[in-house]
Amino acid sequence: MYSLILDTATKRLYASIIRDDKILFEKYIDGKNDHAKYVVKIIEEGLNLNKLKIDDIDNLIVGIGPGSYTGERMGVTVMKMFSSFKNIKLYEISTLKLMSSSYEGVVLSHIDARHGNVFASIYDTKKSKYYVDEGIYLLDDLKKMDYEIEFDEDSFRVNPFYVIKNKIEVENPDLLTPNYLRDTEAERNLSAKKI
Repeated sequence: MYSLILDTATKRLYASIIRDDKILFEKYIDGKNDHAKYVVKIIEEGLNLNKLKIDDIDNLIVGIGPGSYTGERMGVTVMKMFSSFKNIKLYEISTLKLMSSSYEGVVLSHIDARHGNVFASIYDTKKSKYYVDEGIYLLDDLKKMDYEIEFDEDSFRVNPFYVIKNKIEVENPDLLTPNYLRDTEAERNLSAKKI
């Protein structure tokens, strides 16, 4: 059973190909809002290195955010297309849960949301329990809370086996939308002008 995992919602693009209990390919690319240049290339690289085609993949797992608005859309769109055109099962996982996956215990994971705000959660990977639900918070407030380790979008590592274990099946891939948590900056500016 082959699984392709992709997350593009943060500054760090992540992709891996797993076969049963073996990591065949894993790559992180630290970007500057330029994941579009790499997202298809990194998938092709992983497939080519393992002499695979996209048709060999059994499961697609995509990080749905929160995070970069454009980044979230990109990863979700690519995986929806593969799922629809190649009839491959599609699964989702929270990007914050994916970021927490390499540690066993209580994790503060956060992604820059600008102006001192972060998209964040405090999540116990052992108990699969949120102590602070995914949302938009002031980072300073979260740092006063109890947690064991902290990961941001520059420092996280992924345990792909945790991701596979905690994936959620997408019943209708055409209806999958990223977890934006808020409107885009342009939408917020437009709303402010209407007031």
